[in-house]
Amino acid sequence: MAQAKQAPAAEISRDKLIALLNEDLAREYQAIIGYVVYSQVLKGAEYMNVAAELEKHAGEELSHALIISNQIDYLGGMPTAAQKPVRTSAKAKEMLQFDLANETETIRNYRQRVHQCEQLGEFAIAEHIREILMDEQDHLIALATALVVVPESRITTCPGRTRRAAAAAIFSFSFRCNCSFSCRVGSRSDDASSGSAPPCAR
Repeated sequence: MAQAKQAPAAEISRDKLIALLNEDLAREYQAIIGYVVYSQVLKGAEYMNVAAELEKHAGEELSHALIISNQIDYLGGMPTAAQKPVRTSAKAKEMLQFDLANETETIRNYRQRVHQCEQLGEFAIAEHIREILMDEQDHLIALATALVVVPESRITTCPGRTRRAAAAAIFSFSFRCNCSFSCRVGSRSDDASSGSAPPCAR
């Protein structure tokens, strides 16, 4: 039986990349507003450290927005002035869950953007986005930890990045460890088939 042909990669143009980067920029505006609001309205002693961390995230998201705006301008586009809608809640846990969902979407889109930039030969833009991705993954880990969503049975040993690996196993992300070796955590489906998260590739 003949093997099914793989679908060709979606074509990317300069104008399409500008439009996609503007969507990323709108998500960065959303993140800035969300972190500013959430950091000020989180109540309770158990959230004091979390609120301080969210304030830090707000500053980092502003830095990301400036970087993305600069790349849009470099490509000949106009940076958007509109943000994605920001969800709010009277419940602290729900606000953190909103943040977690937003970070998940942001990481997914930035990973696609890296490949799209490389398709166009815009390798410098791809490197900028890779650096932003490192911050976004740190934000996701901090939120996952604050929500206490990592069961002990899911914790994966990875030199220098145990906490990050544990959360990545839960949220189906792969990442590059900061240790001197290349580490990768698989998806939920990988965990389910093997009974445990895969170890560091060390």
